Amino acid sequence: MEDPRIRRAIISLTDKTGVVEFARSLSEEFDVEIISTGGTARVLQDAGIPVTPIEEYTGFPEMMDGRVKTLHPRVHGGLLARRDLESHMQDARENGIDMIDMIVVNLYAFEATVAKTGVTFEEAIEHIDIGGPSMLRSAAKNFASVAVVTDPTSYLDILREMRENKGALSLRTRKQLALEVFRITSAYDNAIFTWMDSKINGDERFQPEKRLFLSKAADLRYGENPHQHAAFYRMPLVGKEAEGSKFMLANARKFQGKPLSYTNYLDLDAAWAAVREFGSDRPACVIVKHLTPCGIAVAEDAVTAYQHAFECDSVSAFGGVMAFNCEVNRAVAERVIHENKQFIEAVIAPGYTDAALEVFTEKPNARIIMTGGMNPVGRRTEYRTVEGGILAQDFDVVAEEPENFTVPTKRKPSAEEKAEMLFAWKAVKAVKSNAIVITKDNRTVGIGAGQPNRVNSAVIACKQAGAAAKGAVAASDAFMPFPDSLEALIEAGVTAVIQPGGSIRDDLCIEAADKAGVALWFTGYRHFRH
Repeated sequence: MEDPRIRRAIISLTDKTGVVEFARSLSEEFDVEIISTGGTARVLQDAGIPVTPIEEYTGFPEMMDGRVKTLHPRVHGGLLARRDLESHMQDARENGIDMIDMIVVNLYAFEATVAKTGVTFEEAIEHIDIGGPSMLRSAAKNFASVAVVTDPTSYLDILREMRENKGALSLRTRKQLALEVFRITSAYDNAIFTWMDSKINGDERFQPEKRLFLSKAADLRYGENPHQHAAFYRMPLVGKEAEGSKFMLANARKFQGKPLSYTNYLDLDAAWAAVREFGSDRPACVIVKHLTPCGIAVAEDAVTAYQHAFECDSVSAFGGVMAFNCEVNRAVAERVIHENKQFIEAVIAPGYTDAALEVFTEKPNARIIMTGGMNPVGRRTEYRTVEGGILAQDFDVVAEEPENFTVPTKRKPSAEEKAEMLFAWKAVKAVKSNAIVITKDNRTVGIGAGQPNRVNSAVIACKQAGAAAKGAVAASDAFMPFPDSLEALIEAGVTAVIQPGGSIRDDLCIEAADKAGVALWFTGYRHFRH
């Protein structure tokens, strides 16, 4: 079938970017009759473009504050009629329905409305578009005869093809435009459903039905290994999910470097989540390798924080990913690049000075990522896939109150030990279980992670710490089921240990600690990270 020439179009837009130029070309170059609604019609009329108001076309006024204006048989009949069926065309002739060959429509900005602070339920309801999605779906269903345009950035391409195709669009283009419509309307309906569900049924974290809409942000060179294909998808967040999400990794700006890889995203996410645990009162640095921190430190300045994190395990830091909770300045960049000569995959931070960025250009392959700020600790919900399904859980964020922690040992930890253990407790959250972290002076000196048993993690942490373990403190992400891991820490010289407690053998650990004069501090919470 020959591509239908576009003779009549309805234009009804919330986003009116470029519509005057587009409509003028339709009218003057292709003699397209333009029908329009409300504000769009006024914009076109003011620009001197011939327009038939929708109420003149349908014979009915816009009514009910604009809730009813395009819901009319002359509109939907003109969009849905099959031009290849004589019965459809006969119905159209008998009912005075003219064919509509194109619609140019975008929707009320519902998501932007509900994202505003203080928006009322009634205001949000009025921004649920009815006529727009109805026209879009009618036109998209009948893509064999109708072109449906939703994106102002496509206007030039649409006009270019019409010029090349005698005022028509190809079937392939009409199919692609229809496909885009169903993407838009399904996402739009999901945004409404998600918002309304939270308002009607309350802030239920795990609804009986969960819909995730993902948009591909980038094709990746490969996955974990070169033979695995991979891509990065961005998750649009709606309602409560969008709160505190402005400075997400997914929205970060890359200043320089190769495209981010699959493993870069994972390591950056781990490092960025870990460094946010320390807030923004004092500079903090986290260095991650293969999803596991190899150095964590807090200090009075960013250079010292970085240097202490680097010194924890400078071998593992080679080829690692770094995260800062503060602006990265020239001194930090020079310490990384010139003095330590560290090979880095990526750096993520809220911001960078121009001088720091200049130094990093000496390593053009290094990815330099800026978030623009720092969200609160954690995320609302995190997801992991298994074969045939998705696991969802609250992010590990809990309002722990140290004054409610308990000391079961005869020796009480000093104020200095408590302060150090609180640092260790935040650090251990970022380490894969079974996790043991030894810290001194607000920096990690030994990290044992991901071992099938806790005693091996303790042994690894002690070996890495060496002499630095003497007088240090340690944190265990979960309770110690036997005293063996505690005994390894005691032998290395650790003086105080923070852990959840709650094992049926806590008494054995307490007895071992008392015998050695070591203080234990029980939190009542675990931070297991599988």
